[in-house]
Order: sequence, then structure tokens, then C-alpha cells
Amino acid sequence: MISWLRQLIARLSGTAEVPADFPGTLAADEQVLAVAKTADGALVATHLGLWLPEGRRLGWHLLSKATWQNDVLTLVEAEETGSAGGAVLLHDQPSRRLPLIEPGRLPDVVHERVNQSIRSRHHRDLPGGGAWFVQRKVPGQDGIVLQVRADRGADETAVAEFAATVAEQLRQVKGPDRD
Repeated sequence: MISWLRQLIARLSGTAEVPADFPGTLAADEQVLAVAKTADGALVATHLGLWLPEGRRLGWHLLSKATWQNDVLTLVEAEETGSAGGAVLLHDQPSRRLPLIEPGRLPDVVHERVNQSIRSRHHRDLPGGGAWFVQRKVPGQDGIVLQVRADRGADETAVAEFAATVAEQLRQVKGPDRD
């Protein structure tokens, strides 16, 4: 889309404008919600996820934690490590600190979007350690996904076995024709 037209649409719709030096490529229908500047580049929040300064989009469903304190946005990204039945197994990556030069609305949008993606969450203690069971909406997809994040030091085999059982029980409750 022509640059001036995109800017006009952003202003009229109340959305943010993508910075000229943005290294990513937005999807055709991707809506920009907020933009913030960092020393490394822009953070761009869209309805599909958070674009990081290196031009990689992190889906809201893979953002385990986001905190905003003293002009620093700290993110914990989850990596999908496998599946157990219909559950997606996750492992948290080390936290990433992003000092924001011009935060604008971005911290509020990140908080809102992460929370809106979560439909339910429950911690379960298991033999050998516990795990978080989180049902989340994946942006741009229909339905809910069950994500399971083992606690540090937990027996990941036991967690995966229990996750598969929980996923099967959820599938049975939904019914085979309602996936």
C-alpha cells in the first residue's frame, strides 16, 4: 500500500503508524495497535503479535510474561518444544529486557493482548514437579490451544503424560465434531 495512504488510514482508524525503518513485513490484513522505540529499533504491536526490533513477530500466545517497570519492558518468550496428545509443550526462554525510549501505548497494549489470549490457567502439582496448564487463543486461528509449561526441575516425561491425558479429556468434553 502507498506510504501516505497507510499513514492516513492509521490516523483515521486510531492505530499506530509503522516506522519507516521497520525491518518486518506485516501481513496484508495485520492491524498495527501501538509502536514504541528502543535503542535497537521499533517494537510494533499488532492484533497478531509483537514485532521485535530484529523484525520477528512473536505471537501473543507465545509470550509467557511481560512486565513494564522503570521504562523497561521485560519479555519472557515461550518456545514450543513438542506436543503431548493435543497439548503443546512449552519451555520459557531467558527474559529479554527492552528499554523503551518512547513507550506510547505499547506497554498497555502488550498487557491487554497477553491477558486476552488466556482463556484459563491452572497450576497442577505432579509427582516430580508441577506444571502450568493454560488454554489460549492463537491470533488469526479458530479455537483454543492447550499449552503446558513444566516448572523448572519438573519431570518432563511425567508432565507430558499428564498433559496428554488432560488434552484427551478436553477433546472428549468438546466432542469429536466440535474441534
